[in-house]
Amino acid sequence: MKIPFNLPPHSHNEEKYIAQAIANRKLSGEGAFNKKVVEWFKNHLRCEMAVITPSCTSALEMAMVLANIGPGDEVILPSFTFTSTANVIALYGATPVFVDVDPKTLNMDVDAMEKALTPKTKVVMPVHYAGVACEMDRIMALSEKHNFIVVADAAQAIFSSYKGKPTGAWGHMAAYSFHETKNIVCGEGGALVINDKRFVDRAEIVRDKGTNRQQFLNGQVDKYTWQDKGSSYLQSELAVAFLYAQLEEGEKITAQRLAHWNQYHQGFADLEKQGHLTRMQVPGDCQGNAHIYYFNCKSPEERAKLWAYLKENDIQSTTHYVPLHSAPAGVKFGRVAGSMKVTDDLANRLLRMPMYADLTKEEVAHVIDKVHAFYKSL
Repeated sequence: MKIPFNLPPHSHNEEKYIAQAIANRKLSGEGAFNKKVVEWFKNHLRCEMAVITPSCTSALEMAMVLANIGPGDEVILPSFTFTSTANVIALYGATPVFVDVDPKTLNMDVDAMEKALTPKTKVVMPVHYAGVACEMDRIMALSEKHNFIVVADAAQAIFSSYKGKPTGAWGHMAAYSFHETKNIVCGEGGALVINDKRFVDRAEIVRDKGTNRQQFLNGQVDKYTWQDKGSSYLQSELAVAFLYAQLEEGEKITAQRLAHWNQYHQGFADLEKQGHLTRMQVPGDCQGNAHIYYFNCKSPEERAKLWAYLKENDIQSTTHYVPLHSAPAGVKFGRVAGSMKVTDDLANRLLRMPMYADLTKEEVAHVIDKVHAFYKSL
């Protein structure tokens, strides 16, 4: 039985909607399906604005333009995240400030973040790792107190929530990913959600190459011109048609993944009791979306052996991020605030299991059985 780590989900209306988009003869980023997806986000999150972007990276980049970061500014983020989170900071000459993570969730340690604040702190970027939300109420309270902008990296967090509120509804802005490795996909894609009214007017200009083209289309001006910094932050109508079909079935896809997550969690409970591994945790005030199922092995050496054993048995498990503070570009462009003990430790012991909507109960059971067989062989 060969089990890949990920397969993108497939919904029922993707081909139908793409055909409709072609028939509509409007393929750029302002077509009917773009409007449908924007409306979906407004209804789901009660946000002020949503921009469907070519990637989560471009959504985060647009957020940095709106936050107006530049040389001399600092942006605090966890080191345990994908390169995009830090790259968009360095791109505009600001300094990424890396802090440690909470060992229970691998989300940014809010105490460490608070200690890292300086007069130069302009933005804080919490990352909702594995689709499990950060302590956003604490972060937003600190934002009020210290006057920084919160841009949440919600790349992995579609259909998850914190204290009953969708994850992307927290923060001044939040960015989602629809890369094929995510729960909801369109190949390559993302969204920038804006929850703060003060960014809306400028976002209309920034998203469209820095022009007031939207005002022209609305009949407010007779020609449009270059007004501000900006880029091409709109997604193709074909990709968004695919995305809309996925969002329609998003709750079903999430339920399938959660069933697999629960099966893994129950299946590894005895191994945790025996001290072989530590299962991932979802705090009680969070509703996860089963983007990832991981556990932490006892040592890097044991993880390497288990990883190799599963590969030999045609099961594709995988590790995750190399902490950014230790990467060449992290050393060059960023700085570390405080200890990185938890990040350095857990990044070397974490192992992720196969996770996608179309997994079967039998396949999940097979993975669980092989992990048990490995530990029995020790």
